[in-house]
Amino acid sequence: MSEDLRDWLGKVQSMEEVRTVEGADCGWEIGAITDLNGRRENAPALMFDKIKDYPPGFRVLSGAFLTPARVALTLGLPPKENTAGLLASLRAKLSQWEGGLDKTPPRKVKSGPVMENIRTGKKINVFEFPVPKWHESDGGRFIGTGHVVITRDPDTGSVNLGTYRVQAHDANTTGLHIAHGKHGWMHVKKYHDRGQPAPVALSVGHHPLVLCLGAAPVAADVDYSYLGAMMGKPFDVIEDDVTGLPIPADAEIVLVGWCPPDKTRTEGPFGEFTGYYASGARADWVIEVQKVYFRNNPILLGAPPGRGHSETSYYESLMASASLHNALDKAGVVNVKGVWTHEMGGGLFVVVCIKQTYGGHSKEAGLYALQLISRGNVTRRFVVVVDDDIEYTDLKDVVWAMSTRCDPEKNIDIIRGGRSTYLDPLIKKPAPAVVASRAIIDACKPWSWIKEFPEAISVSPETVKKVKTKWGEKLGL
Repeated sequence: MSEDLRDWLGKVQSMEEVRTVEGADCGWEIGAITDLNGRRENAPALMFDKIKDYPPGFRVLSGAFLTPARVALTLGLPPKENTAGLLASLRAKLSQWEGGLDKTPPRKVKSGPVMENIRTGKKINVFEFPVPKWHESDGGRFIGTGHVVITRDPDTGSVNLGTYRVQAHDANTTGLHIAHGKHGWMHVKKYHDRGQPAPVALSVGHHPLVLCLGAAPVAADVDYSYLGAMMGKPFDVIEDDVTGLPIPADAEIVLVGWCPPDKTRTEGPFGEFTGYYASGARADWVIEVQKVYFRNNPILLGAPPGRGHSETSYYESLMASASLHNALDKAGVVNVKGVWTHEMGGGLFVVVCIKQTYGGHSKEAGLYALQLISRGNVTRRFVVVVDDDIEYTDLKDVVWAMSTRCDPEKNIDIIRGGRSTYLDPLIKKPAPAVVASRAIIDACKPWSWIKEFPEAISVSPETVKKVKTKWGEKLGL
């Protein structure tokens, strides 16, 4: 397991999966290059250096999670050749991490690499770092995309690490956009309800595993412990002397300050995970930055969402799929053979693969998958249930099953008034209630006559093995 971002980078470089880009402009080129790179299969991570108008060594990293190999490295999983193998390993890891929380509480240390440079007062300037404008129509430059926002519950003292978008407004002010109901939102609101500013810290450069945790659905009081469980050892934190919040000791860049109850600023728009600028620009919270910590030659971690296959879409799909599969097992849905939350849907399109065991099994699996609380639940819109002869991670195979096994009149069910998100492009703003319909598409063979259903064309595993042995090298099979 890597120790910090630089150790992680060294391993990725040894895998020949990182490229250096010199001379790019953070006002438009870094975002465009990142977007185009993210659309490619097996794309490298990109390290931007010698950025226009910035000194060498002030860098931006993007594309950390674009390949299975880098996801496996980050999560400490054995390398796998396909998505199904990674999912199986990740499902086991999720249970292991959750069972080891009491063994890995964070370790408080006095100092760390993040304290190599400190800015206070008039020396603070968040644009000292090359903050990119990630999408052409964004309302500004966003320092928070591959980051975590660190907050504390004023009642319980529990700490939360969440990935909520952060726009850089001026030298010592950032935005803070958190969806209602998230742990960070609840923490900040408790302070504001008392007329008090909320303490906030932003880690905007760190081991990619920190970002993995920030986007994960874990309880607010176990975040650093969960991170320690993922790393296999306690995570080192420093208590910031301004806010009292624990910050990552080996982070690249950390900003700390206060979110006042009586100040807002126009934030956005920002291109979101659905592939749209769905929330527009509106007044939102701000953070008044009081102190900045950063390492020599700091690295800003970028992970902007995009349309379809992008920065974190593959990792997000893996986590969402493994989490939902485990939740289905815990709920008692039998013979679930696989779950895949498709990258192109940003959590909206989910495939559940089952071995049909009894009448109503496919409908049961679909209903549970549609409503179970797990990663991606808020935006789940379509759940497609398929038989176990379907390659559930292959959209072509799933569409074939939908086209040949689903009778729309009989096998599509609509659930109205389900929970949604303000980032849903189908929610017309302003909205009195953020709700939307959901659908279950039963693309399984009809249970009542499953044994009579026409045989599908296929090549047996034995024949595949023989053909590959004889012709594989010559034909590249």
